[in-house]
Amino acid sequence: MNNVMMILNKNVVISLIFITIYIMLFSCVNVPNKHKTKSPNFIVFLVDDQGWNGTSVQMMNKEPLSKSDYHETPNLEILAQNGIKFSNAYSSAPVCAPSRYSIQFGKSPARMSLIRVGMNTDHIDHENLMSIPKMLKSVDNQYRTAHFGKWGMGSNPNHLGYDISDGPTKNKDGGFVNNSEQWETTKKENPKKIFSITHNALEFIENNAKDKSPFYLQISHYAVHATLETTEHSFSHFDKKPKGVRHDNVGFAAMTHNLDSSLGLVMDKLSQLNIDNNTYIIYLSDNGSVPNIPAARPYEKSYNYPLSRGKWDALEGGVRVPFIVKGPGIEPNTQTHVPISGSDILPTIAEISGYSKPLNKIDGGSFHKILYGQDNVIKRSIPGIFFHVPYKNKMALNRPHSALRFDNFKLVRYNDNNEVELYNLDNDLSEMKDLSKEKPDKTAELNDILEKYLISVKAPKWEEGITWKHQRIEEFNSTY
Repeated sequence: MNNVMMILNKNVVISLIFITIYIMLFSCVNVPNKHKTKSPNFIVFLVDDQGWNGTSVQMMNKEPLSKSDYHETPNLEILAQNGIKFSNAYSSAPVCAPSRYSIQFGKSPARMSLIRVGMNTDHIDHENLMSIPKMLKSVDNQYRTAHFGKWGMGSNPNHLGYDISDGPTKNKDGGFVNNSEQWETTKKENPKKIFSITHNALEFIENNAKDKSPFYLQISHYAVHATLETTEHSFSHFDKKPKGVRHDNVGFAAMTHNLDSSLGLVMDKLSQLNIDNNTYIIYLSDNGSVPNIPAARPYEKSYNYPLSRGKWDALEGGVRVPFIVKGPGIEPNTQTHVPISGSDILPTIAEISGYSKPLNKIDGGSFHKILYGQDNVIKRSIPGIFFHVPYKNKMALNRPHSALRFDNFKLVRYNDNNEVELYNLDNDLSEMKDLSKEKPDKTAELNDILEKYLISVKAPKWEEGITWKHQRIEEFNSTY
């Protein structure tokens, strides 16, 4: 009997050993690779002037016109196949500078009294406001941060916590010329500095992977903003390709393709270094596309159709943008219709990274749970996405206006006569059917929300003759 018990006990021990080994081996499947850091990496891939339908990714599954009929962006397609698309994503403004500020600080341009390009920004406390780099470093002081490409803001990137950058670069640093030549295509080996920006980004990624340091990287391309520049190879390809109905400019399509190659190089590098499973990539544009190439006013056929108008206006063509996120645990090839904005990026990264302190006086809300299908609502301090364009622009509507996206509705109010329009974007992406007379209660409700918000943040108020270009905010007292 004793011998039998000994044999049984021995077998039990052996079985337990095998079970333990099996569990350990099985668990290795989910063990982080040797390069994976405790804190995740973040890459914001910010492009310039790319419209909602300016890529070969169909941004809204039910809307065939939400992708280009001519452009090719195969690497963005791969990103979308491995991540989540936001079909109702917005820039915070229809022009670059206010939109870029909003990404960094999570605040609306109205709150920051920053509503156009070329404004003096001395009234903004660049060094003390909470930015994405500063927030991440407060979570983990090992974070390294970098910005390459177009800055397009006042101050300097290092004031916002960036360790490495190209400095306070502007459009001109990417080859922009403000005359008719910007619509003529130039052949270059490094169009719009796409490949030099990418080289700097890849070097930064590689160095941090080597040091096992978590990082935040913003790649801010000058493309696809004019002027039109492209490689000879890409131009030749699209020159031979049949033109689309909406998109038919060879140089613009070729430049878009060159830009997409940058994204491919970044994704390849993350994979090679085995850190792609611990890296979030957030892809978006700073505003919508120009309505026409070359730019013209008035215009009959818009590059942004079925969206109305384009860059410079807070109608859908000017503010609805491509927005795709790939990262750890995000279900591949998914889509959400929850409206989001560039101001939501900071609080989202904050929640993902484990930042626990309150983010005061911001307008954005975290879409962290939406990434994982856990929620379909973004909780903001004031519900809705606000747009404020209180100046005249001869390239656009040439009317000062403000707007509010609230659930499926969009309210547009013109500041020169308080005229209001109401659209249901669920079935009217083109903003063609004004519902303000049919739905007076909803119109009044949203107009009241918009008015109270502008008053609460003391937003700049339009007055005849005021443009604010290069002016200090202190030089005028027109506020809500």
